[in-house]
Amino acid sequence: MNSQEMIELCTKHSLFSWSATGKVDPLPIARAEGIYLYSPEGQRWLDFNSQLMSVNIGHGHPKVIEAIQKQAATLAYAYPGMATEVRAKLSKRLAELVPGDINTFFFTLGGAEANENAIKAARLFTGRHKIIARYRSYHGATHGVMSLTGDPRRWPNEPAMSGIVRVMDPRPYDYSFGGSDEEIVKHNLQYLEEVIQYEGPHTIAAMFIETVTGTNGILPPPKGYLEGLKKLLEKYGILLVCDEVMCGWGRTGKLFAFEHGNIVPDIVTMAKGLTSSYMPLGVMGVSDRIANHFRENVFWGGLTYNAHPMCLAAAVAVIDVIEEEKLVDNSAKMGEVMRGHMAKLASKHKCVREHRNIGLFGLIELRKNSKNERLVPYAGSHPVMAKLNKFFKDNGLFTVLQWSTVMCNPPLCIDEKGLAEAFEIVDRGLSIVDEVFEG
Repeated sequence: MNSQEMIELCTKHSLFSWSATGKVDPLPIARAEGIYLYSPEGQRWLDFNSQLMSVNIGHGHPKVIEAIQKQAATLAYAYPGMATEVRAKLSKRLAELVPGDINTFFFTLGGAEANENAIKAARLFTGRHKIIARYRSYHGATHGVMSLTGDPRRWPNEPAMSGIVRVMDPRPYDYSFGGSDEEIVKHNLQYLEEVIQYEGPHTIAAMFIETVTGTNGILPPPKGYLEGLKKLLEKYGILLVCDEVMCGWGRTGKLFAFEHGNIVPDIVTMAKGLTSSYMPLGVMGVSDRIANHFRENVFWGGLTYNAHPMCLAAAVAVIDVIEEEKLVDNSAKMGEVMRGHMAKLASKHKCVREHRNIGLFGLIELRKNSKNERLVPYAGSHPVMAKLNKFFKDNGLFTVLQWSTVMCNPPLCIDEKGLAEAFEIVDRGLSIVDEVFEG
């Protein structure tokens, strides 16, 4: 098919995520290689968001494709109650790689299902019902984890699952106070402990966090937050669940983002970068004490495609690539290069409000005036963002624009040349936003 045929049939006969289908303008993609996407006619875009912050090793890696093909020819499917060689291999590999005593894993088809099963595990293990979640969070689109999600995508899906208690993040969305990381952490945890007291510690099973918040702002936790949070939750027997679906597998310059805080959660969830999205796979990993509980007690969770052999084979191959090509180290190194590019743009463009990144997990936040107000209000829009998005597409850059932000999350295999190419396009695009700057 050519691009037009592809777009017409897709929009006529399929629904698109988070969209009114009559208003979407999808990118027609025929193939992908490395850090680039290609249309049927050969138009090329640099993938500056790893599609959904997920194609961590880059597109079209032959080792992963070969592993999927080999598994398909050997054993394409096994029902969840079977033991398979690839299930044994990946489980052992994960036990070796995930820090601490997280040695037991439940395999799903994505991050949402991993988080759904983490809710079940936490409630079954503790015998408690309530779950604490933060407002600037996203945990998935199925009913339970959409209820955990704090961002506005939750609103049309309410009423939510019962038992959810939402709390503020360490840095509220509109904050005027300053203070050191130490002060921010102290005040946030003091507030959180008060909420725990109001709700009744004996009723709370777990707190879910994105270790580094993703689509709601790429928010690395303040220094000391993870350690303080873990200690506070342990005081009340509340489990800590770290959602590493987006920030895990090298994205932040560590294999897992919680390693930056020198902690190990009770439960970790992952997906996306684990298979580099070549195949759908999610994982819930649990600590030994939780795993031991379910050796004697039924874990009431399951799905037809649990531990799907082809998905597991993709994960084993992706882990090999991450290690052999030292992509975690490259993420940390290129993250510093990215920060330099962002700083230059901030000094050049008056529309840049802030920029932040941890490894290759970053964004540029835009402002509308010299009062430093965000370009787009919370859950709002601004016509210039549509113009900016079109400029990027027309000039060979694919990324995601979320409210006032430009996402900067390329595949972890990107080099300095690729970053320079991407930021040169971003530089020209920001001039469009400068034109509407007020004052």
